[in-house]
Amino acid sequence: MKWLALLLAACCMAPAWAARTPFQARCEDSISKTISVLNVRQNGYSIDTSQSFRTLGQMHGPDARHPYVLGLTRAESRVAVNVDGPILYDSLSGYECVAPHIEVSLFYVPIIVYVGREFAPGSCAYKEILAHEMRHLNTYFDYLPKVEAVVRAALSRRFEGKPLYAPAGQAKALLAHEIDTGWIPYIKAELAKVETLQAAIDSPAEYERLSKVCQGEVQLILHSATTKSRP
Repeated sequence: MKWLALLLAACCMAPAWAARTPFQARCEDSISKTISVLNVRQNGYSIDTSQSFRTLGQMHGPDARHPYVLGLTRAESRVAVNVDGPILYDSLSGYECVAPHIEVSLFYVPIIVYVGREFAPGSCAYKEILAHEMRHLNTYFDYLPKVEAVVRAALSRRFEGKPLYAPAGQAKALLAHEIDTGWIPYIKAELAKVETLQAAIDSPAEYERLSKVCQGEVQLILHSATTKSRP
């Protein structure tokens, strides 16, 4: 985390006093300790069967690993960070201290699981495609608490339960800058790592399996749909 090392060197550090001054003692002993609160919220999912497999392919984008997208699970992660905390000012040194209270919320907007409309709900093909998409869904749900643990540990290492010091009038602005330019991109990058797990689910072997399930029902439906669309 190169950005973190630079921020540590640039801002919110204790003044280079040889021993603990009365101001430091007052900061460390009288104001509340730093707090980092992480909230993970699962907002559920819905199943949509209104889109054709062709539309799902367009929704998936050019990185689709198969010419036919039978189902699709779309998840959008969100990060919300709120920073607050009491501040004490020392007129002698010209510094102030803040005990950050950082609240981080990680969540997905309600996830949508698509199954191509060519596959009738309740049919064998529909059940197989939906089961595949449920693997994607559960991977998203299972990954969120893992990100929480990683971020919680990183926040704990950074702030160590002690006040942060800065020139008067700058502590909260510098802290907000650190959150915006360092922590939020870091958390988003951790959330994005789930896509590696999702890509593993869509393996060539899995596509091959799905194409042959239900005694070839998927292939028959795709062939019929493709034939009807020809001029």
